[in-house]
Parts: sequence; structure tokens; C-alpha cells
Amino acid sequence: MNFLSLVGIEWNKTRRSKIFLILILATVILWAPSVLNANLNFGMQAEGISPENNFFIQGFMAMAWFLFPATMVVITVMQNQTERSNHGILKMLSLPVGTAKLCMAKFVVLLSFSAVQFLMSAGAYYLSAAIASRTQSYDFFLPPLFVLKEAGVMWASAIPMLAFFWLLAVWIQTPIFSIGIGLTSIVPSVLLINTRIWFLYPMCYPFFVITSEYGKLAANLETAPVRLTPWLPAAGLITVICLSISCFRFGRAERR
Repeated sequence: MNFLSLVGIEWNKTRRSKIFLILILATVILWAPSVLNANLNFGMQAEGISPENNFFIQGFMAMAWFLFPATMVVITVMQNQTERSNHGILKMLSLPVGTAKLCMAKFVVLLSFSAVQFLMSAGAYYLSAAIASRTQSYDFFLPPLFVLKEAGVMWASAIPMLAFFWLLAVWIQTPIFSIGIGLTSIVPSVLLINTRIWFLYPMCYPFFVITSEYGKLAANLETAPVRLTPWLPAAGLITVICLSISCFRFGRAERR
């Protein structure tokens, strides 16, 4: 069985889950306050940022700091527990396929869910901007290429974080502990992005990227720029370590 077939099987398993419902709910929670408080975007003269840029950035900053990581923590555990609840994992492990291959197929599906969340958020941004533009008599729309570029960069920066969350879900068998540790790991990111070692903490990455973009759009606000070195080497190493341990640990509890 090739890798793409495994990914397809994993996708089919999630069709009846509540994962997409969680993604929709998270998107609504993200953008509803932005629409209701759209008038606040006109009071950002001190930062030197336009109302339309602030509308976009504030929404994606809220997503990057907590909502997106928290959603991924829950979805990661749900994805891993779907088979454990009905012993489907034992059937998968009985197939003539390496456990590392199975583990990576599930991780690819997790990456797909994260990409779906960013695409949904980008779509919801335009819907929210349309409503806000109508209620405030002001054009809140930004070019699609800019919005998609920012969403894509944030998604790519989140891969090491997702690898860490996947490691937690594979290593820790009790869902409540896995979710608890995952959610707890998100909180320090708002503090660590202001330190020199932010690149060692993958939960910082999406928030750091969008905060850096905020500094570019706000003329009177200074934020740390994204420097590819030492960030990319550290991010690559963290991803490889987390996925290697996950592949090694995957299915070991069920094989006992």
C-alpha cells in the first residue's frame, strides 16, 4: 500500500468525526468579535496602521496566539483517539505497512486540517470584511494575494508546532493529559516571542510571524523582524526530532 493510499484512508476515517464542526466553530469565534467591534479599527492612529490592515492583523493575531494552536491540540487528540476508541488502530497495525508510514500518514492529515483552518479563516475574513465594510461605510478589503500569502506563511511556520502536538498525542495515551499539556504549552508563547530564544519554542512561530508583519504595516510600531537564521535550522531540527520520536513510539502501546 503506497503512502497516498494511506493518507486517503486516514481522511476517510475523519469524515464522520466532529473535526470539521470544530473548525467551523473556531472560525466563527475568531471573526465574530472583529465584525462587532469593527469601529475600533479607526482608533489606531497612534500605531500608524490603516483600519483595513488592523482589521486583518488583529483577527489573525488572535488566531495565531491561541485559537489555532488550541484547535490543533484538540483535533490532534481526536484524530489519534478515533481509532483507539473502537480498536481500529489494531487493524491498521496488522496491515503489512510500517508503523512509521502509518504515523506519517496521520500527520499529513493533521497538516491538511491545519491548512483547511487557515483557508476557512481567510474566507471568513472576506465575509467579515464585507459585513464590516457595509456597517462602517469603509472598505476593509485587502488584496487576496496578500491575505493568502500571510495565511500560507503562518501555516508553514506552524509545522514544527504541529509536530510537537502530534508527539504529545502519540506519546501520552490519556487524552485529558495530552490536551492539558498541549494547551498549557501555548500560554508562554506570548512572553517568549519577546526573547532572543523564541526560535527554540515552536509554539511561538505563527504568533511571531504575524506580529512581525504587524510591525511592517504599522509605521509607528517596532517589532522584531523574522530572521531565517537561526530560525529555519532550529525549526527543521525540532520537526525532525518530534516526528522521529512519534514514528518510533506509534503503536507501541497497542502492540504490547
